[in-house]
Amino acid sequence: MNREATLREAGLWKRGVLWLLLLAPLFFASYGFANWLTAQRADIGSLVFAWESRIPLWPWSIVPYWSIDLLYGLSFLLPASRREMDRHALRLLSAQLICIVGFLLWPLRFSFERPALEGLFGWLFDLLMGFDKPFNQAPSLHITLLVVLWVCFARYAKGLWRGLLHGWFLLIGLSVLTTWQHHFIDVPTGVLVGWLCVWLWPQQGRSPLRQMRLARDARRWRLALGYALAAGLCLVPAITLGGAWLWLAWPALSLLLVALNYALFGAEGFQKQSDGRLSLAASWLLAPYLVMAWLNSRLWTHRHPPADPVGEGVWLGRLPGSGEAARFAALVDLCAELPTRTTGQAYRSVPVLDLTPPSAHACLQAAQSIEELRHRGPLLVCCALGYSRSATATAAWLLHHGHCRDVPAALARIRQARPQVVLGAAQQQALQAMLQLNGSDPAGPPA
Repeated sequence: MNREATLREAGLWKRGVLWLLLLAPLFFASYGFANWLTAQRADIGSLVFAWESRIPLWPWSIVPYWSIDLLYGLSFLLPASRREMDRHALRLLSAQLICIVGFLLWPLRFSFERPALEGLFGWLFDLLMGFDKPFNQAPSLHITLLVVLWVCFARYAKGLWRGLLHGWFLLIGLSVLTTWQHHFIDVPTGVLVGWLCVWLWPQQGRSPLRQMRLARDARRWRLALGYALAAGLCLVPAITLGGAWLWLAWPALSLLLVALNYALFGAEGFQKQSDGRLSLAASWLLAPYLVMAWLNSRLWTHRHPPADPVGEGVWLGRLPGSGEAARFAALVDLCAELPTRTTGQAYRSVPVLDLTPPSAHACLQAAQSIEELRHRGPLLVCCALGYSRSATATAAWLLHHGHCRDVPAALARIRQARPQVVLGAAQQQALQAMLQLNGSDPAGPPA
């Protein structure tokens, strides 16, 4: 097990017991209520693909299926701090609430008739059926809880234990199909809800729920509406056509989260970490968007140099690809939405939403990071394209550290180094605001 597990705060077991005493009754009460209420309805349908009739019934798989209950309880012994304990418990609570709401709004039932089984496995099935009913399928609460628990246990498992852990959790995920408890649609929907719960309560940084602020910038609202419309365009064929089109629900959710980042959560909603990677939850939830965003960045820049020298060991360019980062000793990254590959370089992240100007504070933070890291060797200031956010940050450095006397001079130098840059009135206002914020505007207040 991970050495981190030994560095525990005192008295955590009591906190874990209290959480378990809250969550366990809530689980049985809410799940039982949803089953009872759905059973009263006469309009409950099923969503099943023809190929699912070939899924075998493996009676022995009821053992890994049941094991999630044991793992649920044991998971409260793992967190090493109050914050980690509370985040884990809140993920489980969110999973319960989201799935129950889903069951009530979109009730489904399992449509296969399971044959009578005998022996130990038959007894375990009978025990399960005494509580569970063939209703409330998607999203699978079993799969949602599996994702949350998998993340919790994987945080501490190392070496051989880690391999065994992944194998067992995969078996639990498979068991929802081979016990004939769920149809296939319940699995991917459960996975997405599970990652949503992990995203809502990250181990690093603030919860998106605590950083919600309505955007005041009309530009952000236009982008939010555009992404929301794209999400709707993906969702319509998924709902109306069904079948393989249902996979479009994933990009629909991905684009909806991007829209919410522009409207409410800001750059922190992408959960970019201090090492340049996105959180695992954000990577899963946003995967369709991330693929398109990366392809878009390469399509726009493939005919131009990936980076151009500005001077004083500072380069301006796009996010480095495989092998491109090796030539630099340090990176200052303005991109919020894409992960950054680093190979041992000094790294600073100042995440800014795409197609929006950095704030005055972000400009100042980026300028200070550039000045600090450039002494380590060649430094790359980057964003998705290397045309706007990173260009604004580099201009901020030129101004803040006296390499240019005013904003027009800084913009001229940036454009000379990388002619493709896009620096409009919004970026210029951000730079002027940074100078006033820092009390170092050599040109005086703007006219």
